[in-house]
Amino acid sequence: MQDLHSYFETTSGTGILATSNSEGEVDVAIYARPHFMENDQIAFIMRERLSHQNLQTNPHAAYLFIEKQEGYQGKRLYLTKTKEETNPEIIKQIRRRENNNCPAENEIHQYLVYFAIDRVRPLIGDIL
Repeated sequence: MQDLHSYFETTSGTGILATSNSEGEVDVAIYARPHFMENDQIAFIMRERLSHQNLQTNPHAAYLFIEKQEGYQGKRLYLTKTKEETNPEIIKQIRRRENNNCPAENEIHQYLVYFAIDRVRPLIGDIL
């Protein structure tokens, strides 16, 4: 897990989180790099939007990270939601950037959603 943590701390790129509801209707959204938490879990700060709503009925998600470089390099993380937190102080402590440019951003209800990493695969290829 430490290697994965180091990878995300030192690699620039774009992240995409895919979720689906209990009927299998899929949503994809741009997400920042994951926050690495205790017990080998990761977390994302989420708002009350479709990705978060989907996780209420289907705890499974996938996070695709495309490195900012020539060619196609990156990671695919297969995830299962384990819990969520709504304490704004905890969310503020782990946030990577300040919301000084958008004071209204701080007033939006947010969740810190924790995930277990079920599987890690490269962006392209890999054996099933």
